[in-house]
Amino acid sequence: MDSFLQSALNAMQQGRGSGLPAASGRIYDDLRQRILSLELVPGTSLSRAELAKHYAVSQTPLRDALQRLEQDSLIKIYPQSKTLVTHIDHDRISQALFLRRALETEVCLMLATTPQPFLLAQLRAVIEAQRSVSADTAKLRQFQELDEYFHFLMFDALGRSDLHSLMRSRTSDLDRVRRLQTHSSGQLDLILQGHVDVTDALESGDAARAVAALRQHLEKPDDWVLTYQKRFPDYFAA
Repeated sequence: MDSFLQSALNAMQQGRGSGLPAASGRIYDDLRQRILSLELVPGTSLSRAELAKHYAVSQTPLRDALQRLEQDSLIKIYPQSKTLVTHIDHDRISQALFLRRALETEVCLMLATTPQPFLLAQLRAVIEAQRSVSADTAKLRQFQELDEYFHFLMFDALGRSDLHSLMRSRTSDLDRVRRLQTHSSGQLDLILQGHVDVTDALESGDAARAVAALRQHLEKPDDWVLTYQKRFPDYFAA
């Protein structure tokens, strides 16, 4: 499982083509996951000295990684003062949902009309990898990283990993609330079933079914964010 996940992460890093040097990219990816998983909660102050020591790097690659995280709206850098993990913003969540539905619906439509047996095998391998870690709460981050990989594979199969990178950089607040959601009872099973339904629909070659499965997988109730804001008020912007 660990080797599969590492291969998945390497594939995403190569496919994204972030333009960051290797050291900066490594820091960016790890810090991003620590923020998305809420290991680093909104409002956390990040010490550059401690981060440089933790990652065993100089200030230059660390600076580049932090600047990219700020572009993703995950941190706010106050020059000569402090660096803070941002709070979750409602407007950014709404925009992210719109963007994700638009892009992934089109991707699903294109994939359903073009046979992709290798992609289907990859998607099913990811589903099995997710299933193998879903019962272990200590491996929730692995489950979440595999979830991202599942969706990356669909973009990559069309040669559009650049669009996945764009989406990824605009959906950080949405992703943080989704991470809160994964702690809810039965949520991991729903995510897994959504992946199964999308994969089965793509295999059927039925474009309408594939789009419907994808939309169902991404669908959220109107008040879903408020549910988590009430439980974690300190995580959200005023």
